[in-house]
Amino acid sequence: MARYTGPKTKISRRFGEPIFGASKALQKKAYPPGQHGRGRRKKQSEYAIQLAEKQKAKYTYGVLERQFANVFDKASRKSGITGEILLQLLEARLDNTVFRLGIAPTRRAARQLVSHKHITVNGEVVNVPSYTLKNNDIVGVREKSKSLEAITGSLASNVKGFSWLEWDSASMSGKFMNAPSREEIPENIKEQLIVELYSK
Repeated sequence: MARYTGPKTKISRRFGEPIFGASKALQKKAYPPGQHGRGRRKKQSEYAIQLAEKQKAKYTYGVLERQFANVFDKASRKSGITGEILLQLLEARLDNTVFRLGIAPTRRAARQLVSHKHITVNGEVVNVPSYTLKNNDIVGVREKSKSLEAITGSLASNVKGFSWLEWDSASMSGKFMNAPSREEIPENIKEQLIVELYSK
């Protein structure tokens, strides 16, 4: 299973945002990595700005280059605003939904729970992190895994709720009600720049 395994803090510092979760390094070193991180940066080209936005989206959702291109291709073939559909498809990924429901503290941890067969969709075990959820799909924790400390600890500290998801703590399951609108997605991504990059 292909996934990004490189340095996390360096990426977060490059974009100045906690892409892989909260990091103390961002407060200690609030400048880009590398020996010229503190120096003056030359003005970025339009292409560089668009590329950076695509890279940020890729790292945020834990998707590699070819996968991301495939998702964009799928979004561009649907009717509607391509950038918004792209983010909706990324939000509908199973690993992202497990993270949003609070079953895992980070998307990376969510991906691991899915691939280790701790997560079910409509009662069936699904171990594909990129599985795309449809409206009213039920995402739950497998019966054997409900007592896992990693899951119970994450759920106990989770205070966030999202309008397109419904969580039932008694059954430890959540419903993916519908694809979120752009205003509901909290990620700081300028999706129009990604669309412009791919349309070149």
